Amino acid sequence: MVKLNKIYTRTGDGGTTGLVDGSRVSKADPRMVAIGDVDEANSAIGVASAALAEGPVREELTRIQNDLFDLGADLATPAGIEGALRVVPAQVERLEAAIDRLNGELSPLDSFILPGGDPGAAAVHLARAVARRAERSIAAMAETGEGASAAAASYVNRLSDYLFVAARWLNQKGAADVLWVPGGTR
Repeated sequence: MVKLNKIYTRTGDGGTTGLVDGSRVSKADPRMVAIGDVDEANSAIGVASAALAEGPVREELTRIQNDLFDLGADLATPAGIEGALRVVPAQVERLEAAIDRLNGELSPLDSFILPGGDPGAAAVHLARAVARRAERSIAAMAETGEGASAAAASYVNRLSDYLFVAARWLNQKGAADVLWVPGGTR
């Protein structure tokens, strides 16, 4: 259980922050960049969710926001910590099932689409781009030898896929997608 009585501690004033095991790392450490990008993706998803009416996408976005806190805890815990909160394959599988459900109602794409359309869909597209950045940051963290769990890496990859399909679904099941016209503005 999390209990926050005091919001500031001053322990990070020197440019470091604590991990779950009590060790301290630079706030510029690739692990902390990845955690920050996941937090930003979570915030972008919150903005997108607030722009949507009740429905399956909004419900899934709320579950995703909770999953992203799990992902942040996973990233903040060095490998080898017994009993640590980690992203599990079932969370990835749930995202895949949600992608398949929504995508099953869409026609196949024959063009790239521009991020836009309905305001809610556009907000979901923005969240997708932020999730992609988080994915790149997690990959950069892995290059330092401090990689995320396989399920965590899969989850963030699937997340951007889900957000893409959800944005299309929100755009009147693809009817309001804004299609890219190659060279169309020359």
